[in-house]
Amino acid sequence: MTLLYFPLATLVAAACISSPPTSNDLQPQVRGNSAFCFDLYQQLRGREGNLFFSPYSISNALAMTYGGARGETEAEMAAVLHLSGEQDAVHGAFSHLQTQLNAVQDKGNVQLSIANSLWAQNNYSFLDTFLDLTKSRYGAGVRFVDFVGNTEAARVEINTWVEEQTKEKIKDLIKQGMLEPSTVLVLCNAIYFKGDWLNQFKKERTRDADFFVTSEKSIQVPMMNESITVKFRRFDGFSAIELPYAGNDLSMVVFLPEQKDGLKAFEERLNLESVTAWLDELSNTIPSEVSVSLPRFKTTSEFELSSILAEMGMSHAFTDADFSGMTGQKDLFISKVVHKAFVDVNEEGTEAAAATAVIMDKAFHQPLAFRADHPFVFLIRENKTGSILFAGRIEDPAK
Repeated sequence: MTLLYFPLATLVAAACISSPPTSNDLQPQVRGNSAFCFDLYQQLRGREGNLFFSPYSISNALAMTYGGARGETEAEMAAVLHLSGEQDAVHGAFSHLQTQLNAVQDKGNVQLSIANSLWAQNNYSFLDTFLDLTKSRYGAGVRFVDFVGNTEAARVEINTWVEEQTKEKIKDLIKQGMLEPSTVLVLCNAIYFKGDWLNQFKKERTRDADFFVTSEKSIQVPMMNESITVKFRRFDGFSAIELPYAGNDLSMVVFLPEQKDGLKAFEERLNLESVTAWLDELSNTIPSEVSVSLPRFKTTSEFELSSILAEMGMSHAFTDADFSGMTGQKDLFISKVVHKAFVDVNEEGTEAAAATAVIMDKAFHQPLAFRADHPFVFLIRENKTGSILFAGRIEDPAK
């Protein structure tokens, strides 16, 4: 059987196509994307160290693949990805959401862009309906390469495209040996974000400070410090803060467990219903002056997601697949799903990621304090739709 190879690069999200969205159009799929985000987080959190990925990017690229799925393959992908409605409704929602995110880029306050592409084997026959779908709904033009005769040249060409789309932050996405002469199609998604904080941290206030990687072990890391007016709220066992980016369209939300060793217990609580309730409470919190301490950090994560996605319930996509909506035949299956993400958080803002912080009413004249000196979880959201563009955790800011 012929291989369908699916790579994915990540940094942050957006894109365009289609007419302006309405809240009713988008919310079912936004909730579906968020549900997939936390389902996937639960699968990935067993990995050691820092964690960073773009659930929006993964959902977007898999939705393109879903456009060619039929039968049981289609049903399984819809269930795992929490896709809302029939095929046309799903792709319409993704297209509208990309339009909304693209509008953020058009304002010029932050850099927020997404790019999709198809890389197909020369002379291999794909249905016009599938190519038209990916082009009209996802802006994914098809590029023809020679996987059979020059696999390495095809790999280099795809990787070069990814580097260009991510301002050279995602390099060597497809490693040597991942592509084979039997590969006939690569669906590629690249996302990039760069934004300044609405309230920047002054560099002269950054000091080396203890960060507790465990309850008993600490390391010295550059800790950014600033007193700013933001949304902050205390919950049962953790606190949360929203740090908006310039323009107020995107925010970073940081969830900080009360206990220095409380990360694993907090991660067990991450699901759609809980996080939605927390974010709703955060959004309704009146901004207060908060003394914020947040470590400067930079990290890259790489994943090969095929086995995880199969375990989550879409096993037919990888064996005995029906992607006849792509070619008219059951001749393709997914061989690999590769995802790579990069984030850099500093005094000026964030490159490739965002997050949100919430603030409660002041109870005293002294500023409230939010000191992220031990492992924490963070999300990057587009505020109008509530779309989670990135999710991650920091266990060691020095790595």
